[in-house]
Amino acid sequence: MSLTGKHILSSDLFTRDDLERLFELADVLTPVARGRKVTRVLEGAVMASLFFEASTRTRLSCESAFLRLGGGVTTTTGVELLSIAKGESLADTSRVVSGYCDLVVMRHPDEAAVHEFADATHVPVVNGGNGAGEHPTQALLDMFTMHREFHRLGRDIDGARIAMVGDLRHGRTVHSLIKLLSRYDKLTLVCVSPDSLGMPAPLLELAASRGHHVEVSDRPEAGLRDADLVYATRLQTERFADLPVPYSDEFRIDRALVDRVCRPDTVIMHPLPRDSRPAANDLGTDLNTDPRLAIFRQTDAGIPIRMALFASVLGVADAIRPSLRPATWYRPDFTGPDDAPFYRNTAVEGIA
Repeated sequence: MSLTGKHILSSDLFTRDDLERLFELADVLTPVARGRKVTRVLEGAVMASLFFEASTRTRLSCESAFLRLGGGVTTTTGVELLSIAKGESLADTSRVVSGYCDLVVMRHPDEAAVHEFADATHVPVVNGGNGAGEHPTQALLDMFTMHREFHRLGRDIDGARIAMVGDLRHGRTVHSLIKLLSRYDKLTLVCVSPDSLGMPAPLLELAASRGHHVEVSDRPEAGLRDADLVYATRLQTERFADLPVPYSDEFRIDRALVDRVCRPDTVIMHPLPRDSRPAANDLGTDLNTDPRLAIFRQTDAGIPIRMALFASVLGVADAIRPSLRPATWYRPDFTGPDDAPFYRNTAVEGIA
């Protein structure tokens, strides 16, 4: 299915063929994302970046991706800066903004808002996160990361045991991710959370209906044991700030737990931000130098996969390869001091 002109509101849109085409294109675009090569396939195009809710990675990486493709970006953040604060309807805002740009990336705390916005516009709208609903571009970069990590390890995603742990009720990243994972074959999906923060039942039923083995657990030590991949999420306190939640320190994914129950080749991911405060019971910083930790390889995947998505939605994917040329500016080493040796050795060439 062609993605040209499509709204990207949910991971439901993508087939496995779509994912494989996007991954292939993202591999081609990785040197562009890292400042080694240049393309101008979106020269003259404008993206409107509308973030009604806080964002660092999604907003900056979407904007950087569009700019790396040669396009321009117009941006605003916060409801208080928009005419909505003066009483304008979301539909009116959508119709107006669509006259200024060729594509919109939008984040909003109301799950229905991005759909209302898309209904009122004539340009493609990309969901950058809608409350506790979905985050399809995050799920794309997560799957692209899994694809690369498993390829490096000589494994397939098909047949893998994947543990998702944390706040699975409010975590929009895992809602989109489980939909994409369900496009693969014969997975064991282990959903680990307190009972009150479990994965929504319709998503569990979707995965089971597509032939996957689904397990539910409230014990991280048991749920993470022998996983091929662990996907941790933080407690989404902004979604239920006034409600007490049983979230004990057994949900802290630290080096001791990983060494005790995971294999030496288990991949560990997190959509970030992680809450690094000691009492947060999130992904531990003592894993930072562990090569199993893929969180920064994961964030590095954000720009090339979003470039691939924008190029596909705006119909220029086929023009990328012939347009590539070397960059002429100075670029330092791409990786940081804590990156795994295998990543430092390959990142310069744009192969992760």
